[in-house]
Amino acid sequence: MPCWESALLERNRLLKSGLMAWTKYLLYFVSGGVITTVIVSLEESGMPLFSRLAALFPVFTWISYLFLGQTESPQQIASHAKFVLTGTIVSWIPYMLSIIYFTPKMGVYKSIAVSVIIFCNYSINFLIRLLQN
Repeated sequence: MPCWESALLERNRLLKSGLMAWTKYLLYFVSGGVITTVIVSLEESGMPLFSRLAALFPVFTWISYLFLGQTESPQQIASHAKFVLTGTIVSWIPYMLSIIYFTPKMGVYKSIAVSVIIFCNYSINFLIRLLQN
């Protein structure tokens, strides 16, 4: 096979694998977006109980673990889950408590902004402490 032909085959293989990676990430993005859209639609269509139940479902970890399970070992998934659980306790609980506390006092957008800052603060401190050990 001439040199140019093998180079062309290699280029096509790389393009195909790049396209496959791109479409794979697009699927991940769309999957999360669809579920978020369902949660908002349920709330807006007068079915808040279903919306709130759907919001309780661990959408992002569920989808992540489905896709990560294709490339990672069960031990890596379990390790990831332990990290997420600890991080949830450390940062998500203060975030949700601040949403509950600040929303009636400040309104939705300001309370979300303050709560995200609180979440980031707790998350960063959690990571710093983890890295120090």
